Amino acid sequence: MKITRVTPHHLSARLSQPFAYSRSWYDRREALLVEVETDAGLIGWGECYGPPRLTGPAVAVLGERLEGADPLAVEAHWRTLYAAFRDHGQKGVLIEALSGIDIALWDIRGKALGVPIHRLWGGPVRQSVPAYATGLYRRREGDPPRYLAEEAAGYVASGFRAVKLKVGFGIEDDLAAARAVCEAIGPDIGLMVDANHAYDVVAAIRLGRGLEPLDIGWFEEPVPPEDIAGYQRLRAALSIPIAGGECEYTRHGFRALFVAGALDIAQPDICAAGGLTEVKKIADMAEAFGVRVIPHCWGTGIAIAAALQLLAVLPPLTPPALADSPPWLEFDCTEHPLRQAILTAPLRPEGGVIRIPEGLGLGIEIDRAALARFREGR
Repeated sequence: MKITRVTPHHLSARLSQPFAYSRSWYDRREALLVEVETDAGLIGWGECYGPPRLTGPAVAVLGERLEGADPLAVEAHWRTLYAAFRDHGQKGVLIEALSGIDIALWDIRGKALGVPIHRLWGGPVRQSVPAYATGLYRRREGDPPRYLAEEAAGYVASGFRAVKLKVGFGIEDDLAAARAVCEAIGPDIGLMVDANHAYDVVAAIRLGRGLEPLDIGWFEEPVPPEDIAGYQRLRAALSIPIAGGECEYTRHGFRALFVAGALDIAQPDICAAGGLTEVKKIADMAEAFGVRVIPHCWGTGIAIAAALQLLAVLPPLTPPALADSPPWLEFDCTEHPLRQAILTAPLRPEGGVIRIPEGLGLGIEIDRAALARFREGR
């Protein structure tokens, strides 16, 4: 079996109303999907995190090097492509492109061998995982504490047992929003906060100390990802667990974070940090360092499926005991017309829990009509 073609698909859809996190406004959702075809008729699908206008051309460049190659030699291809572009792309767009290709190759490998991807790692340790709701972004109009509290209460009513609030809009603004959400969801529901590296260490410590009485599950990306010393200072100053890593790449980048003791919770994105090949290695390394792994996931159904395949085999968050503590799936609840539309069958939590797909490879099927409908520039 040989690879015959690697195709990037740039999809785009306008939103009914824009929303913001600390660094930017969104008025559309985009995705860069990767299709890998073989001469045996098997097709694999992957997804790249990052700007499609940059990751798309990078996928095309990397994909040319794979034509005629054996699609089952997944890790060998990862090493070859990484080495070929090491001088120019140890982080960022090239690794994001490599991630999408890698996921697609694992999809083919599972289909060729007749099993879900998680069985290629020895089989699942769980059949489902809890999901937490990512949402609570800012809107153009309205009073944030009020509409964020209402939105959070809606997630709890639908079954989620934890929600994540976007912060980074000013310390007092953030505290008012967090207090309102806490009151709305009650003491038995987890609340995490995510600053998307909006603050420096001084401001992040001040915000963190204001948040400590609220029993926050974790403080995500409080400072820029380059500021490893800042992460160390935050861990020393705050009782809230410190999370990060969605803007880090490969085992080499995460090794630096783990050696520095910068994180309580590592959040590699499978579609960015190097694909399933690399994030499995990051997770194994994290276990040796005693760092929890809860992957970042903010894409289409392909990204969700890839995360679920990994979550099926990750160790529990605490050492095994009578009560399991499975890792969580991040489930993006913001408007995303592409997320489920590209799948023939949706992947959604029920009662705050989502099942691990048992189909071959990623366990999903792609709706080609949706690809045509959402293709950028059609």
